[in-house]
Amino acid sequence: MHKALKIAAVVAATMWLSACNQEAQQAGQSQQQRPPTPVGVITVKAAPQAIEVELPGRSRAYLEAEVRPQVTGIITSRGFTEGGIVDQGQSLYQIDPATYEATLISAKADLARALAALSSAKATSERYEALVQTNAISKQDYDEAFAAYQEAKAGVVVAEAAINTAEINLQYTEVKAPISGRISKSSVTAGALVTANQNSTLATIQQLDPINVDIAQSSAQMLRLKSQLRAGKLQQSEDASVSLLLEDGTEYEHAGVLKFAEVSVDEATGSVTIRAEFPNPDGLLLPGMYVRARLDTGTDPSAILVPQKAVTRNPKGQPMVMVVNAENTVEVRMVKTAEAINNQWRIVDGLVPGDKLIVEGLQKIRPGAPVAPQVVSTSTPTK
Repeated sequence: MHKALKIAAVVAATMWLSACNQEAQQAGQSQQQRPPTPVGVITVKAAPQAIEVELPGRSRAYLEAEVRPQVTGIITSRGFTEGGIVDQGQSLYQIDPATYEATLISAKADLARALAALSSAKATSERYEALVQTNAISKQDYDEAFAAYQEAKAGVVVAEAAINTAEINLQYTEVKAPISGRISKSSVTAGALVTANQNSTLATIQQLDPINVDIAQSSAQMLRLKSQLRAGKLQQSEDASVSLLLEDGTEYEHAGVLKFAEVSVDEATGSVTIRAEFPNPDGLLLPGMYVRARLDTGTDPSAILVPQKAVTRNPKGQPMVMVVNAENTVEVRMVKTAEAINNQWRIVDGLVPGDKLIVEGLQKIRPGAPVAPQVVSTSTPTK
């Protein structure tokens, strides 16, 4: 009985193993017969593309003037509203003019005295000139009279210069706006004593329309762009316009124009400053505001743009894409990316026109797997 049970167990195990082998064979045959995985592909194309760079910048006043007194005195009045708009030549402060008016009167009196002395010296010189002809006086007496006349003439010039200086100082008692623009708060009030050419400013005037934006571009990026232009990979753009992104992410409605670039590199930051000028009729841009500037650096005559979702990275962080080769199997390509343009990467190495790039179904495939490519519709916007 015991022997019969052993035989039955062996027979059962043999049958179970046979069934498992049959199932494995059927599964293997089923896997070999599985159809290729469908994937969405696009055909890589090359087309001209304007290349933009986005750089940080700070807005600066177009003109800026610090208002300081040029004479010493007591402020008697202020002629502007703090934070308001002032015009060139507008009276900002009035300094007590009494002392300078008195100085002017004294200078005019000195001129009258000098003119009287000149008249007397001239008459004496003329008389002595006639007398020296008849030897009625010595030549020395005539020379002294003539010298006195010349000295009197110089005295008149000195007196006139003193009047001119007094008039200028009197005009300086009225502190006027050197430029038009928006004025800051006042650092003094009526009754304050100010001194000529003091270090502290009375106020600051800034012209904000137009306004400048100083853009920082790294020297390495500048060298790379120049190298690409020399190599013919980029074509020089004739458009010198610049657009701005404000701090809140909105785009500034007015376009600017590039004015100049610094001729030296900032040693602290390793960057070159580029200045652009923007209209600012509404006063939206204020000095010191952080912005992002978009500059047109040139045109790539044969740019390859691919959707960003088609570019993945390997464990080393290197960008790569999946393409379908001639045998309809998946092939990995290492690529080199440049700028991101309209949610697309510009590929500068690794792809050529005509390649079938996989953009859909990337999660279902692996390198070497057979696939059934299906062309999907994508647009590659250019500017």
